[in-house]
Amino acid sequence: MTDITQRLILVAVVLVVAVILRVVLVMIINRSVRALASRVPDSDDAASGRSGLLSRAGGVARERQRQRVTTLGSLMRNVVDVAIGIITLLTVLSIVGIPMGPLLASAGVGGVAIGFGAQSLVKDYLSGIFMLAEDQFGVGDIITVGEIKGTVLEVTLRVTKLRDFTGVVWYVRNGEILTLGNISQGFSVEWIEFPVAIDEDPDKVIAVLRDALDGMSEEEAFAEVLMNEPEVLGVDSMSGGTMIIKLAVQAHANQHWAAVREVRRRAQEACTAAGIRKPILYPATPQ
Repeated sequence: MTDITQRLILVAVVLVVAVILRVVLVMIINRSVRALASRVPDSDDAASGRSGLLSRAGGVARERQRQRVTTLGSLMRNVVDVAIGIITLLTVLSIVGIPMGPLLASAGVGGVAIGFGAQSLVKDYLSGIFMLAEDQFGVGDIITVGEIKGTVLEVTLRVTKLRDFTGVVWYVRNGEILTLGNISQGFSVEWIEFPVAIDEDPDKVIAVLRDALDGMSEEEAFAEVLMNEPEVLGVDSMSGGTMIIKLAVQAHANQHWAAVREVRRRAQEACTAAGIRKPILYPATPQ
């Protein structure tokens, strides 16, 4: 058997071992992620008899923990791929007969020149480490990065993968994320402007709206969504033939959409039943 054949066999063995090792490590990571994500806290909400609001808060905390574990799993798979790739490459080069000493020495000299060109890469990795360590966002969160708003699909040390609401997948370098808004943390508040005729009685309109929205947070469809009753704040502005009544809907993070639509529907039906008129439209003045 020639020397070249032996080296080719060794290279093939190294590649096979690397593939098997990656499969095993990824399998272990996936199982660990599933186990941690499905773990239920010892203090179960039903057993402890906590109130509904605290129970919902516990559910949000568990969901947040699941997202963090999923994000950590994505990161660990990325680290495994990079580590195995580098080790396999160096091993193959050594088997082929490329001397590693001069290569590493030249890499030290060339690293200075490459370092200037790799500054953005280092910046991406450092930013990714800090974002994950500080739990700025996780897989499944809806975030806003610059003009991009979408759901986080995957997080690695170098890039964050997002899918916006039109289905487009965006790859954002972590080092380019200067300002980030996380819609999935905490709670969401939606401000609603409800227009009526300017000569309507404000007290009557406010009373009708409050009656229409009273008890909404206790209904089964919205008990797990709303954090409190929708608020009718009062008159916000008046101009032309329109008076704007301001309403506020506070819900758990990114769960307010259905509640907001229902608030608008109920407000419209209640005002129509009470005979409250819509804004007065004045005819356009001729030019």
